Amino acid sequence: MRLRRKSDSSGGTEASKSARTAGKTPPPTIIRWHEPDNPLPLRTILVPRPARGHAPASDAPAWLRSGPTDRPFDFCGHVRRLCSDVVRHSDALRHIDVSRLLFGVLQARSGRRHGLQARVTPLRCHGGALTRQRHDVPYQVQRFFVDGREMLYLVTFCLPRFLDQGFDDKFITLFHELYHISPAFEGDLRRHDGRCALHTHSKRLYDSHMAEMARAYLSNGADRQLHEFLRLNFAQLQHRHGAVVGVTVPRPRLIPVAATDSLQ
Repeated sequence: MRLRRKSDSSGGTEASKSARTAGKTPPPTIIRWHEPDNPLPLRTILVPRPARGHAPASDAPAWLRSGPTDRPFDFCGHVRRLCSDVVRHSDALRHIDVSRLLFGVLQARSGRRHGLQARVTPLRCHGGALTRQRHDVPYQVQRFFVDGREMLYLVTFCLPRFLDQGFDDKFITLFHELYHISPAFEGDLRRHDGRCALHTHSKRLYDSHMAEMARAYLSNGADRQLHEFLRLNFAQLQHRHGAVVGVTVPRPRLIPVAATDSLQ
């Protein structure tokens, strides 16, 4: 199965939008969420219509744990705990500070099983800079703060599509996105030599490497309880918990610095 995963380099499209709206009130350069007054917004994920290929609802095997069944399934909370375990057991990912990753979900618009599965969006420009030049105008990426802590990456999963992959493909997708994070962990993406800087010259070999990393993690003391939910599809989690919910935040925008008072 050919999967589509996307990494966002915060490029020209957002800059073009900013230029077209130069005469309007600029969006905020900083967005903050904090408990309990202004918590991260949650969204209940729905099954798109028509849902071709979507797995039918069925009882999940009792031995596969997914948390308390008397409350909605918190997808982002489960993924955060899993990623914390992944980076502890994976040498190539130990530079990642999961407390500075913001996990979110995106509602799939169709029931197609192919298409965007996940993406990682850097919250800094090239090399971790706060600004970048475009046509002699400096632009700043919006900065996200959660409970006073600045986030450096937004990791977004497209649901239900991501959960309707096979177990192995879910893990490949997860490692695929985490591996995009720069080894310097400065808010930029990992960049490879050559023209295909994000995925190297062969996406097939890239995903093969991610599969090897996933297998190494699973055989290196991984906490089974943290990844059992990946063995369930969306319909099973929805049936068991009544609903699947996740954090939904806007994609960060590039804002012309001239339209702001300062970099704050």
